Amino acid sequence: MLKIGLTGGIASGKSTVLEFFKNKNVPHIDADVVAREVVEVGTPGLAAVHKLFGDEVIRDDGSLNREALGNVVFHNEEKRLQLNDCLHGLIRERIDEIAQFYETQGAPAVIYDIPLLIEGKWYERLDTVWLVYVSPNIQVQRLMERNGYSKEDALARIQSQMLLDDKRFFADIIINNDGTPDELYKQLEKLWHEKLLPLYNK
Repeated sequence: MLKIGLTGGIASGKSTVLEFFKNKNVPHIDADVVAREVVEVGTPGLAAVHKLFGDEVIRDDGSLNREALGNVVFHNEEKRLQLNDCLHGLIRERIDEIAQFYETQGAPAVIYDIPLLIEGKWYERLDTVWLVYVSPNIQVQRLMERNGYSKEDALARIQSQMLLDDKRFFADIIINNDGTPDELYKQLEKLWHEKLLPLYNK
């Protein structure tokens, strides 16, 4: 089973690319969904977060108060790292479990949609990394148009992530999304026919 890491950045068009392959019935693993799963009521993940941060991050019904937790970790780097350390292993375990399930189902490929694919060194465990790339000026422009941000706000958000130009170094395939939706679609069709369809036709 081919393990594909799909990465991009804010306003790069990664969701559009993922949607294309989902429509081709290529299974994917969404790390954001997994991160929510591992802290559901009754999980070891929630118990660990509770132990670490106390009652203030737990709602009356026993579920995680994400807002309260966010307020704690976003303003405190040490706490944010503690949270990551506490959940990282559980997230990894669950992602491996899902991948294994797809493998037993005979899936020829699976796409890993993981926000910190490079930073978290996930790429080391995958077969190939596909980067959805846009030039910096286009990324700023699209983010301003999409979210109504000022140029300063857009730049601040882009610079809070690993830059796409730095991610190029880790990518085996670069999907350039500087052009029109039609141009993007043509690249994706080519990728599908060259890289994935042969696996499905085996």
